[in-house]
Amino acid sequence: MIKLYLLVIPIAIGIISGMFLVFFPESENDPKLLTSTKLIDNGSPILGDPNAPITILEWGDYQCTFCYRFHENTLDILNNDFIKTGKVKLVFKDFPLNGPDSLLAAEASYCAEDQEKYWQYHDELYKNWGGEKTGWITRESLDRFAVTVSLDLVEFNTCLNVHKYQNRVIALHEFGKEIGIDATPSFLVFNDQKIIKIRGNQPLEVFLKTFDEL
Repeated sequence: MIKLYLLVIPIAIGIISGMFLVFFPESENDPKLLTSTKLIDNGSPILGDPNAPITILEWGDYQCTFCYRFHENTLDILNNDFIKTGKVKLVFKDFPLNGPDSLLAAEASYCAEDQEKYWQYHDELYKNWGGEKTGWITRESLDRFAVTVSLDLVEFNTCLNVHKYQNRVIALHEFGKEIGIDATPSFLVFNDQKIIKIRGNQPLEVFLKTFDEL
C-alpha cells in the first residue's frame, strides 16, 4: 500500500504541473504562471477542433498592416493544413493599439458573435482592410460588413450603440500588456506544457518550426 501511495504522488504532481505554463514575457523579469484556460478565456470563439493539442493565440488589431498580411497569406495555409485537420486551433484576442477605430471594430466583431457570425465578420473586416488610421472603420462601413455577412442590423446596431463589449475589449488589451504583448500581430503558441512567443508577421516556416518544438 505504501509503495502504491509513493507511486501515485509523482504521477499526481506531473498531472497538476501540466495544467500550468510558465511564460517569460520579454518586457518583465518575473515569469507569469498561466493556464491554457486563462489564455483562451474571453477571446474569440475557437476556430478548429477545441481538442486540438496545439493552440495559436493571436493578438491583433483590425487596422494593423502586418495583421492583415498574416490573415491574407500565412493564415490560409495554417487553416487548411493544420486547423481544419484538427492539429491546431486558433483563438483571436484584440490588442487595439491603433486607437478608437480599432476598439470599435473589435466591439463589432463580438456583436457579430451574438449572432454566431464572429469569424465571418472577423474575416470581412480584414477583407476590407483600408490601412492604419485612414478612417475606413466607421459606423457606416461596419453596418455594410454586417449586411454582407447577413447579420440582423437592428440587433447589431443596438449592441454597438450601448458599447456592450467595450469593457471586454479593453480588458483583453490590458491582459495582453500584462503578459508582455507589445506589438501586433503577436502569437502565443502553446500546448499543455510550453508556450512559445512569435512576434510579428513571421514566415510560415517559423510557425512550422514552433509546431515541431511543441
